[in-house]
Amino acid sequence: MKMRADRIEGQNAIARHGPEGVVVNGVEHTESVVVPWRGEVVRWNAESFESLAADHFAGIAALKPELVIFGSGARLRFPAPALLRPLIDAGIGVETMDTAAACRTYNVLLAEGRSVVAGLLFSRDVAAVR
Repeated sequence: MKMRADRIEGQNAIARHGPEGVVVNGVEHTESVVVPWRGEVVRWNAESFESLAADHFAGIAALKPELVIFGSGARLRFPAPALLRPLIDAGIGVETMDTAAACRTYNVLLAEGRSVVAGLLFSRDVAAVR
C-alpha cells in the first residue's frame, strides 16, 4: 500500500477531481473554483465557458502567481486573447487545458514549489459537457 499525505502543509493540493468537482484540503467544491497554491480556495463566478470575461482573469491576476492553469471544462477550449489580457499585462503565464488535465498539472507544479493558480470550470449544464 502506497501512502501519501492528502495535504501539503500550507498548500492547496487537489486530492481528487472528476466531472462534478474537486476536493481540496478535504473540502469538496462542485462549482467553478479558483485554487491558489496558498491561501483560500474560492468559488469562481464563471458559470460557463461562454460567460467568461476579462474580470474573471483579473481576479486571478490579483493573486500574483507566476503561472495560471485554466481548466476549460470537460473539453479543451481556448478563451479569446482579450479575456486573458489581465494575465498577459501582468506578465503571468497561462496554460489552457481541459479541467481534468488542469488538476493534474496544477498538482505537479505545486509539488515543484511553483506559485501556481488553477481556475477550474465546472458546468452544471449537462449539455455543455458534450
